[in-house]
Amino acid sequence: MQVTMATSPGNHDQPNEDFTGSVPNAVVLLDGAGLSGTTSTCSHGVAWYTRRLGGALLSRLVPEAGDDLMALLADAIEEVADSHRGTCDITDPSSPSATVVMLRITGDRADYLVLADSVLVLEQHRGDPIVVTDSREAEVGRQYRAAMDSAVNDTPEHHQARREYIGAMRSHRNQPGGFWVAAGDPRAASEALTGSRPVRDLASAALLSDGASRLADRFHLADWPEVLALLDTEGPCGVIRRVRSAEASDPYGTRWPRGKTHDDTTLAYCTRLNENAPLPT
Repeated sequence: MQVTMATSPGNHDQPNEDFTGSVPNAVVLLDGAGLSGTTSTCSHGVAWYTRRLGGALLSRLVPEAGDDLMALLADAIEEVADSHRGTCDITDPSSPSATVVMLRITGDRADYLVLADSVLVLEQHRGDPIVVTDSREAEVGRQYRAAMDSAVNDTPEHHQARREYIGAMRSHRNQPGGFWVAAGDPRAASEALTGSRPVRDLASAALLSDGASRLADRFHLADWPEVLALLDTEGPCGVIRRVRSAEASDPYGTRWPRGKTHDDTTLAYCTRLNENAPLPT
């Protein structure tokens, strides 16, 4: 498998809270989830959490590991929780959390897992791409985001509305009827979306944080086949350039209302999923 990655922080004076990494047969992408910007009961921060959890996942995705992806994610969440439950209140809804996307090639199968609103796109040799994302956070958020979306970005009113939105969303995190992210409770792994496809059916795969997927699912400047074509010709950096150009054209969020004017943007683009595929020339 050939994997090309790129990441760009939303703000250069703040840590990038995304993570992506790969081992020979698997790829992981995490996005620090949406309660950053509030007072946290954890001293480590969101970027620390995504890097710890990402590393824990990669260490479990070796070819000989036989666990299903839900079990693997639950075990990794528990490991990271154990590493700071003695110093931090990891049960508090403001504690660090992350979305998770995993893709693992085992023999002739491509297994995947998606938890929360990052996106996995599977390009098929025939037919439309398969797009996998968990929309529950967006569905819950619709009832709270009107004030944030109507305010001009980066104004005191917008910052206050965003704080209120985040506060309202806290009570729905990792709760029945709410939305699910990786945080302190390994049971969240059982809420992930999972599936498996024959490797022979797939031409490529793309893992995107929601900062990257906004080119298609928020800005609607490209559909998913066009995003895949852009990845094929310009790579992940080409997508990031388009995202940043769109954000710069709408600095106040009047065309595309959004919580963050600029978000961390991360992609992993996977080709040659079949180990017998010819090397690129």
